[in-house]
Amino acid sequence: MSGNDVRRESADSTLSDRSIAELLKQLSDQTTTLARQEVDLAKAELAAKGKQAGLGAGMFGGATIFGLYALGSLTACVILALATAMTAWLAALIVAAVYGVIAGGLALAGKSKVEKSVPPVPEQTLETVKEDVELTKARAKEGRR
Repeated sequence: MSGNDVRRESADSTLSDRSIAELLKQLSDQTTTLARQEVDLAKAELAAKGKQAGLGAGMFGGATIFGLYALGSLTACVILALATAMTAWLAALIVAAVYGVIAGGLALAGKSKVEKSVPPVPEQTLETVKEDVELTKARAKEGRR
């Protein structure tokens, strides 16, 4: 007999010596502990994702500010260049219309990207919960034999 066989036989005899009430209490305690651990894992996973998203959003904010400064300078340049061929108000109107078309296209593209990323799901937690359910089912089938 190997060491695993001895431990299994010892565990089986220990389990068979217990009452059903004790076994159910142990199952309840273990299930509660497992559920609590899965919730803690989900919290930790979502907190890490939230922190990354927050840092990324801050960087996008900084990039937006400097991008607006650059766009303002470029706008002035384009209007002044067009103003050499037409009146200044018409040059400014043309530049504003082009920017409006670009903004609309970017808004539609951004909307589709956001829709694809929602809802945020704790993928790792879902996988471990599925594994736990499968393991519990397998153990339950073994117990019926």
